[in-house]
Amino acid sequence: MLDIGVNQGAGLQRMALQAAPRVIAVASHGQQQGELPLLWSLCTTLVDLGHSVAVLDATTLESADNPGLAQLLDDADLQDDDSATPWSVIPAALGLAQLCHPAARPGGPLAPLSELFQRFGVLVIYARAGLLADLLPDSGIEPLLTVAPVKMSAVTAYQALKQMLLNTKLRPTMAAIVGEPSLNTSAPGHSPVANLQHCAMNFLGYRLDALAVRALQPQECRSDDMYRLALRLLENAMPLHRHQCRGSH
Repeated sequence: MLDIGVNQGAGLQRMALQAAPRVIAVASHGQQQGELPLLWSLCTTLVDLGHSVAVLDATTLESADNPGLAQLLDDADLQDDDSATPWSVIPAALGLAQLCHPAARPGGPLAPLSELFQRFGVLVIYARAGLLADLLPDSGIEPLLTVAPVKMSAVTAYQALKQMLLNTKLRPTMAAIVGEPSLNTSAPGHSPVANLQHCAMNFLGYRLDALAVRALQPQECRSDDMYRLALRLLENAMPLHRHQCRGSH
């Protein structure tokens, strides 16, 4: 028979993990024409799966006219509590850089986010590889690295991969955006993805697996590819728990 006490404890632990927002990451490497459509499709898929989503966009600067994470870190009351919005995009370049300040933070660099985003189910950090390396040491997160069928995408993706692997041992999940099979005329050995995998193995000693994601038109429903990708990222997400004060009961 099953041990009731152990099962209850495990059940409570799973409930606590599910209650905390989960952090995933998407690495930007300067190919936004490929990255952004996949990012928006990923967010919509996460919403389809029942999660509310906040995207911290480190490619966009906060300002007085376009406030974001930097202002929230200064004054959490500025946050809009519009629960009717399934997902939100928040400018975060200055705020995320602020979290990387060398001053010690109990709970790690992301600890200040735990109070700001508890109402969301998933927090997506969209940032350059170097910033992700500073934000996510020892997190277990596998940042999404997108390779699009556009010029230089494989080259900049390799640079981002190298930076994450060598600096903090972050192991990315790679999504290769593909078109319809009838339009794919490249020989497998000469595709940008194959070249990237070859370089990763030869120069970094890293076997890079790729998840193929079919390119979608805006009016299309999410594909099975996107659901597989979303679930893969959630499997390696980091729970963002509130940090209680010492002595609290």
